[in-house]
Amino acid sequence: MKIHLIAVGSELLTPFFRDTDSLYLTGRLNDLGLDVAAKIIVGDEIDNLRSAVRTSLAEADLVFVTGGLGPTGDDRTREAAAAVLGRPLILREDIVRTIEKRFLRLGRPMPSSNRKQAEVIEGAAVLANPAGTAPGQWVEIGKKTLVLLPGPPSELQAIFEAEVWPRLSSRRRACLARLVLKTTGKTESEVEDLIKDLYPKEEDRRLTILASPGQIELHLTASAADSPAQASAPLTALALELKKRLGPAIFSEDGADLEEVVGRRLRERKETIAVAESCTGGLLSRRLTRVPGSSATFREGFVTYSNPSKRKRLGVPAETLETYGAVSAETAAAMAEGVRRTARTDYGLAVTGIAGPSGGTADKPVGTVYTALSDEMKTSVERVVFLGDRERVQIQSTQKALDMLRLRLREKEDG
Repeated sequence: MKIHLIAVGSELLTPFFRDTDSLYLTGRLNDLGLDVAAKIIVGDEIDNLRSAVRTSLAEADLVFVTGGLGPTGDDRTREAAAAVLGRPLILREDIVRTIEKRFLRLGRPMPSSNRKQAEVIEGAAVLANPAGTAPGQWVEIGKKTLVLLPGPPSELQAIFEAEVWPRLSSRRRACLARLVLKTTGKTESEVEDLIKDLYPKEEDRRLTILASPGQIELHLTASAADSPAQASAPLTALALELKKRLGPAIFSEDGADLEEVVGRRLRERKETIAVAESCTGGLLSRRLTRVPGSSATFREGFVTYSNPSKRKRLGVPAETLETYGAVSAETAAAMAEGVRRTARTDYGLAVTGIAGPSGGTADKPVGTVYTALSDEMKTSVERVVFLGDRERVQIQSTQKALDMLRLRLREKEDG
């Protein structure tokens, strides 16, 4: 089965919005052993929409169109699809009443523009939307199928699980198993050199490396005709060998992010942490507190951007700042010790550096970052020079700090 995805929305052709719907759809289709052959992003112009739908229906057996089912004038997916199929749009009063009831539950009347969302392509099956006002549509055209889904992820996912998945289950091609190993502390090329002889040669197995700031992911997939367990067996063996090669660099085997991993371990150990940040401006605190249950472990976070703040809030000695500077191993250590002392926690974690784009020197170029970790036994400091723009330096800095904490916890657990 050849599958195309069409993501609709002029905003998706700008640098400000990302198409996440196709990522979700691809994952769920892969769960059925189905691969996506092509993905198209198209703006709201009716001619371009018609062209995209026409091209995909000519080439694919199953076509998903996401977005463009709203109530506004630039929502034209229904009109474009109907024109390509040569079928009229029919206003369904039962859908109008369903939308009206949804607005009444919100305590307001339905705007007249929402009637547009009740227009259905002749012959289409309506896919009920429990999370919004725009229903999806399932259209059979001979041996081909066209599926229209709303763009908001919560609505698309609700419709897919309740209405689309049951219809597609009979088309399952294979059982798919997936495993993601997340690593940090190594570059993409370093990881590649360690594992390059492990790429599967079998057609039903894949190993893919995905790189992001401070993190390399290894995506393992395998398919089998009979059962998920049959598909999982070769992945287990491959993952075991990968773990031997990469060792402590692997921090997650269950999809968890680094902050989730350290948060889980802190909760298990009933230990607490406080952080002091300079160049990361609160990002480290944000990452630690985005994890559910973080209130049990996270005590305080200080953004001590200026030298007076480092002295006043953390007790960093003035002579340390004057002698070594704000971006130094000595200041990072004093920040970590100071925040642990001030917050009375088991761990103090600190970051100070030059995120850029200016402020660098020959000795401390832009991207120079010191991370420090303090506990009752010792204070450790590490210096790294990160490449990239300001945001990438900040992300990599927090990743490095969290990994220092992870490795310290691992060291204690291993005895």
